[in-house]
Amino acid sequence: MTIVKPKKSLGQHFLKDLKVAERITQTLDAYIGMPILEIGPGMGVLTHFLLESGHDLKVVELDRESVIYLETHFPSLSGRIIATDFLKLSLDSIFDKPFCIIGNYPYNISSQIFFKVLENKDKIPCCSGMIQKEVAERLASKPGKKAYGILSVLLQAYYDIEYLFTVDEHVFDPPPKVKSAVIRLTRNKTKGLDCDEILFKRVVKTGFNQRRKTLRNSLKPLLGNDCPISINSVFNFRPEQLSVEQFVELTNLVSPFVKGPD
Repeated sequence: MTIVKPKKSLGQHFLKDLKVAERITQTLDAYIGMPILEIGPGMGVLTHFLLESGHDLKVVELDRESVIYLETHFPSLSGRIIATDFLKLSLDSIFDKPFCIIGNYPYNISSQIFFKVLENKDKIPCCSGMIQKEVAERLASKPGKKAYGILSVLLQAYYDIEYLFTVDEHVFDPPPKVKSAVIRLTRNKTKGLDCDEILFKRVVKTGFNQRRKTLRNSLKPLLGNDCPISINSVFNFRPEQLSVEQFVELTNLVSPFVKGPD
């Protein structure tokens, strides 16, 4: 049987456990009938179950060897394989209505994938799949936890995030050096934040750039050294202690005092 050689440069670790693959695809069972975009299908271990379940499926695959494999082994995908880099893909051109995203995501670009999902949040009601366990914990983490960070806040502002299950290294070829986890992001009811959303991102990112410091110190790049509101008690906290709602309140609080963009 023709196989695709995993390429380290693309962060490829091919899942070989069919039971795990089926469990991953079942995370989208509530979205039967809605179009699905699979990222990095490789040799189609998820693709098989997605097609079998009757999903309206398209796949995006950068690796030419994988594209040839998919064309050969999944003739029903004809015309539905997008041979390009997902991070460079305009999602406006994929489907003419909302769609879900799924995949065994390359670990080296998983955060970038989720930032792109966030940029297209009004098109993507659900995103699920497998990523590095550490990143999954970060996405789903709650305030006060060590893993809580920029991605946690920005994604949880618009998505409910579930850490579904952990996956051991031995079910991959080649085995990664870390454990993996399957997560699901489901769009919440937030249409927009009650603040300047561009500034919200700046506040979150600036705060976490020096996460060990209190907000009084970590937000100095935005507010300067002698900002009059820095006496407010919220500035006694570290960024990891604030919820999404508290970051919204903080954004409104600092808005009149913020220096221009960097």
